[in-house]
Amino acid sequence: MPEEDLVDIKFRLYDGSDIGPFRYSSAATVDMLKQRIVSDWPKGKTVVPKSANEVKLISSGKILENNKTVGQCKVPFGEIAGGVIIMHVVVQPSLAKAKAEKKIDDSPKKVICSCSIL
Repeated sequence: MPEEDLVDIKFRLYDGSDIGPFRYSSAATVDMLKQRIVSDWPKGKTVVPKSANEVKLISSGKILENNKTVGQCKVPFGEIAGGVIIMHVVVQPSLAKAKAEKKIDDSPKKVICSCSIL
C-alpha cells in the first residue's frame, strides 16, 4: 500500500480527550472508524457508546455517512504533510432507549387535578 494512501486520524471526544492517532487506508469506511472508536473507548467515561450506530463522526463541520470512505471525506486543506486529521466524536444513544427512559421518568410525575367547575 503506497504511503500516500494512508491517513492519520485522531478522534476528539466530548470532554476534549483524544483517541489515537491511528493510521487508516483511504479506502477504509466511516463505519470501520466508528467500530474502532467503540472498541477503543476509554474506561471511566460517563458517556459510553454501546454500538457503532450510536457514534457520529464530524469532520470539517459535516456529519460523515457510514458508507463513505476516508478518501471521500478528506478535504484538500486537511492534506498537510505529516498532519493528523481530527474528527469529532458525538455519542447519541439510540432513539428507542431514549424513549424508554423518558416513559420511565414520566410515570411518577402524574398530576391529579382538583379543579371544580361550577
